[in-house]
Amino acid sequence: MNKRTYGCWQSLVTVWMAMVWVMVLPQGAGAANAKYVFLFIGDGMGIAQRALAAKVHDRPLRMDGFPVHGVTSTYAADRFITDSAAAGTALACGRKTNVGMIGMDPEGHPLASLAAMAKDKGMKVGLISSVSLNHSTPAAFYAHVPQRKQYYDISMALAASGFDFLGGGGLIDPDNVRNGATVFQGNAWDVIQDSGYRLVTSKKAFMALEQGCGKVYACNSWLPDHGALPYAIDARSNDISLAEFTAKGIELLDNDDGFFLMVEGGKIDWACHAHDAATAIGEILAFDAAIDAAHAFYTKHPAETLIVVTADHECGGLSLGYAGTGYASLYTLLRRQRLSFQQFHDRVVRPIAMQGMGWETARSSITRHFPLQFEGDPTTNPLVVNDREQEQIRQAFDLSRQKGTGSRHKRRESLAYGGEDPLTVTLTHVLNHKAGLGWATYKHTATPVMTSALGVGAEAFGGYYDNTDIAQYIARSMGLPCTAPLESTSSRAAVVP
Repeated sequence: MNKRTYGCWQSLVTVWMAMVWVMVLPQGAGAANAKYVFLFIGDGMGIAQRALAAKVHDRPLRMDGFPVHGVTSTYAADRFITDSAAAGTALACGRKTNVGMIGMDPEGHPLASLAAMAKDKGMKVGLISSVSLNHSTPAAFYAHVPQRKQYYDISMALAASGFDFLGGGGLIDPDNVRNGATVFQGNAWDVIQDSGYRLVTSKKAFMALEQGCGKVYACNSWLPDHGALPYAIDARSNDISLAEFTAKGIELLDNDDGFFLMVEGGKIDWACHAHDAATAIGEILAFDAAIDAAHAFYTKHPAETLIVVTADHECGGLSLGYAGTGYASLYTLLRRQRLSFQQFHDRVVRPIAMQGMGWETARSSITRHFPLQFEGDPTTNPLVVNDREQEQIRQAFDLSRQKGTGSRHKRRESLAYGGEDPLTVTLTHVLNHKAGLGWATYKHTATPVMTSALGVGAEAFGGYYDNTDIAQYIARSMGLPCTAPLESTSSRAAVVP
């Protein structure tokens, strides 16, 4: 075949592929920009975590029913295994940065976020998270700091953001106790309220909020863990769920100029760091219920809405299979766990350590609060521990009792228990292994994650792409600039040293 003939064939193939692409585009592709945009981020939520949650509860997740799915790489600019600061910046701003940096490129230049650009366009903006709103992922949508632990400075940026609805967790270090601020401006809650935000902390007052109430910061009354919502498995009836925050956010943000709403399931990651599969499942289901609220809105505005669901990284190296159980999958055993690793530690382990409780008394207390049993036949009841497992639990009990609540682990014990309480982690390991699950690390992994999309512009999210592309695709669907980097010229890009 000569060069001219080859060139003709190449042109014909190109035209044919373009025609096929046009024919397979979803109805509405290439139409008006997305007016209502949702970005859901499951912190630490890998593909295995999603699959496990669906399997344990024997139903498809709402996010898994979306028509478009892709696989997304998560690496940072300076490290293959990312952290939430660098990954959050990639998702919010469309640019790689170094671990620990928020809303800045590796050279320290500020980056505009999707949320800030949406606000500048005249859209309303909301941020919701199950962890504190000055934590890394939500902070990437409004702050520009070189260190993720500058919690007070991040809180000041939140007050200055002008975003319309803030919901979920509270704040870490609102009084700058850690002395990380460049300039102390007073209690962060006071500064936020002085900036025009109405602070709502009761469920009754929250549910009564209506359109026209102005800027709102709504958080749960019980924030038991670093300003975060309680784990879904521990939640009380008077706690506000992630789905309720999302539904109310939609109600308050809805307007003719559109809105951008980011919702983070932040404690999926925390549960995976602790190897607590049952608690992680509860967090994923709570996250999926929030997606349900967005989907209900989508059904009323299908030609104007885009919903994107992704993760910032995988956490824990979860495997759906364990050498000790072979090909058996007993994942429904996880349904028997009734409280999180955090509450188990607070209710059971802390009294054991403080009261010098003996093994027999402790064993009885463990059985009352955790599904594992010490009496019976392990060959007929999988929840009964065998001799080897009981010895592991006994050794961990001794370590927990010796350490009390404040001493630091030695390196060997840190590798074994991940910096968590030895007894609590050992119990979750035993239950996980009986169910047929394994974990590779107490840290993040570089495993790619799944991204799912529905609505206007969703077709862009199929295939294999980087996390920075997600911000670009969303920006394009909204009619916003999508060049890299998304450098900001607005006042929201003020950099804190």
